[in-house]
This record gives sequence, C-alpha cells and structure tokens, in this order.
Amino acid sequence: MATATAANSNRRIAMLKVLNPFHIWALGVGIVLVGEFMGWNFTVGKGGAYASLIACWVIGLLYTCVAMIDSEVTSTVAAAGGQYTQAKHIIGPLMAFNVGLYLVMAYTMLCAADAWVVGYLMQTGAAVMGFADLDTRPFAILTVAFLAWLNYRGVFMTLTINLVITFLAFMALVVLFFAVDPFSQGVVLQHQGLLTDLPYGWIGVIASLQFGMWYYLGIEGTCQAAEEVRSAGRAIPLGTLGGMLTLLVAATITWFVASGLMPWQYLGQAVTPMYDAATLLGSSKLQLMLFVATAFAAIASANGCINDASRAWFSLARDRYIPVFFGAIHPSYRTPYRAIIFLVPIAISFAVTPLLDQVITFSILSGLLGYTFMTFNMLKFRKMWPLGSIHRGYIHPFHPLPAITLLVLCIATYFATFLGYGATLLSIMAFYIMASIWFVLQRYQFVKRADQFTMPWPRPKGY
Repeated sequence: MATATAANSNRRIAMLKVLNPFHIWALGVGIVLVGEFMGWNFTVGKGGAYASLIACWVIGLLYTCVAMIDSEVTSTVAAAGGQYTQAKHIIGPLMAFNVGLYLVMAYTMLCAADAWVVGYLMQTGAAVMGFADLDTRPFAILTVAFLAWLNYRGVFMTLTINLVITFLAFMALVVLFFAVDPFSQGVVLQHQGLLTDLPYGWIGVIASLQFGMWYYLGIEGTCQAAEEVRSAGRAIPLGTLGGMLTLLVAATITWFVASGLMPWQYLGQAVTPMYDAATLLGSSKLQLMLFVATAFAAIASANGCINDASRAWFSLARDRYIPVFFGAIHPSYRTPYRAIIFLVPIAISFAVTPLLDQVITFSILSGLLGYTFMTFNMLKFRKMWPLGSIHRGYIHPFHPLPAITLLVLCIATYFATFLGYGATLLSIMAFYIMASIWFVLQRYQFVKRADQFTMPWPRPKGY
C-alpha cells in the first residue's frame, strides 16, 4: 500500500493530448482574426490605401516565412512553449528566457487589447440603444476573467469554442464580401473614386509595415499547443499553414471591401472599420452580423492569447527560469492553472488603461523580437541537425531563403516602428535588457541544462 502511494505521488502529471489540426487552426486564426476587423486599417492612416495593400502582402510574406519555419521546428520539437522550447534546445538558456518572455508579453498585451475592444463594442451597442457613456472597464474585466476560467477548465473545450466562433467570424467577412457585389465595380464599391496615389510617398509605405502586422499577428501561437496535440508532425503544419492561407484571404477581403466604401482619411483612423462598412450598406441585418462577428473575433483572440501566454509562462517555470510554483498542472483538468491565474491581473491592468496604442505596440514589438530570433534559430537548427539526421514532421522548402527573407522584413518593420513609436521601441528594448540582466544574476543558477534537453536526438554536427 505504501509502495503504491509513493508511486502515485511521484507520477508526473502531464497535459492531455486531445487536439487535432482543426483546433490548431482555431488557435492560430482565432488569435489573429480580430486584426481583420480592426487595427489593420491604421496602415491606411500611415500611407494611404495602396500602402495598406502593399503592407498586407509584404507582411503576409513575413508571416508565411514564420509559419513555414515554425511548422518544421515545432513538428520536430513538440513541447509546450513553442519557440521558447526551440530556443533552449538549439541556442541556450539566455536566448530561451528572452524568447519565453517575448511570448508571454506579446500574448498578454494582445489579450488586454482584445478585452478593451469587447468593452468598446458593448459601449457602441449601448449607445445605439440610447444608453450613453457606458463604462467599458467592467466588460473588459469580465471578458478576461471568464476566458481565464474557460482555459482553467480544459484546453479541448477552450479551443473547440474558439473553432466555432472563429469560423462564424470568418464567414461574416465572406458574407460581407458578396454583399458589396464585388464583381460589379461602381455599383456599391467605388475604388476608382476613392483610391488615390501614395499620399506620403514610399516612406508612408514603410511606416505602414508596423500596423501591417495586425493582419497576421499571433499565427505563430499554434506552436504553444504542440504538447497537447495527438500528432504534432501532422497537426502543427496543417493547422499553421492552413491558418495562414485563411488569413491571407481574410486580409485581402477586408482591404478590398473597406477601401471601396470609405475614403482613406476616415478609414485610417476608424476603430471598427468592418462594422462601419456594414453600416454604410444600410442593412440592419449586416450591421448586426458584423457587430456580433467583431465581438466573436475579439473574444476568440483573447481566449487564444490566454492559452498561449500561460503555456509559455508554464514552460519557463517548469525549467526553473522563473519560480517553479508556476509550473504546476491541475490534477483533474490537466491545464497549467497557476500560470493562467497569475496572468489574469496583468491582462486586466492593461485592458483598462487608456494607452491602448502603447499596449498594441508592446505586443507587436514583442512578437517582432521573437520573429527575429527565429531566423538565427532556423539557420542553426539546419546546421546542427542536417536533413536526414533526425525525423522532421514537416520540411519547409527553399532553405535558407525564408529565414533570410524573414530577417530582412523584420529589420524593415523595426524601422517602420521607430518612425512612429521610437521612444516606445527604445523603452521596450531597455525592458528586455533589464530582464536579461535579472535572469543572469538571479535565475541562471537554478537552470539545469541536462534536464532541459528532452529530445532523443543524436549529438549535433560538430559537437
């Protein structure tokens, strides 16, 4: 009896492998799709409608490279933490700590922005019904709290709900596209009269790259579910690359519809451009559909962000990069419940701040730092373990071209961010430098390198 009790107490509790490619699609697209309903249009304000289209496809190329690289490495390094787990196996502890922190901050800030959007939508709906000056903060707080509870209860239910509401939000964009009679130019859409040359020249195109990331920001979050899928080699590539194709279609639809209905001067500063587009069509049914779809997209994004941020924080704790207290898994629900609970007040505190643009910029730059790391990570991964030396669930083509292209586009986006938010860029870089110093001085001594290397691979080439 004592032996059985000891065995049970020493048994490691693991997260459940219950997800399939559709859940991975729902996680990736669910996080990003809100950017098709709002946020992307700030590219128009930076450089005009044509600049927004250029940013859509240039940043689309950036994220296609991200999706290809992630699909190869994550289908091989199948563990929670995604890019963080890749960094600890391929580069080392300091880089891994920074990448883990990039992930946590990017998703937590994005969750806060999504919760703010839900509050804003509730305020807008209340104003239509005659209730002016509704306080948005309670709705933002309730959104984060409810979704945290949902994540606490289990990943299968969480991402199944994401699958349903993300699909409905995407279909709303498709319905809106056909509602504007897209193949009869001049009947509803007025591109010939509304589209102008680049109002700020090519410098405006470069500046638009910053908010061009809003079309796709978060698709890399599919990697965070690698430890909870039934087959990482199948689910991660299918879900990630399928999600990227979905987002390219959705991004093109949003630009085409909105730029044909609204002048760029208004579109560039609109808060809910797709809802505004439905309003201009004069159909109350379309207006209600886009209102609900925008809310669904924001909720799905916040839901996925809580999932991904908690997995990254949990992974850091499990490897002792931060206190191991946060590395616990719930014995019944098999979720990283302490990591989920810890991040809730952080997300709420940023969701109720009036500095929404700074929160969004923090999320974008944290993601961009992670993408920059991926270029060096991919080059080193192929060098240390060449093709044929280990099993890969997916092999991305044209190496090293995607990694080099990704690095060039990241540098261009840094410059674009500096043009509009130079002080924020420098302060965020200072924050991560200070965090790195803290890690080296306070936490590095607790890291056990031998315990971290969990993949059954041969020694790296040249080791």
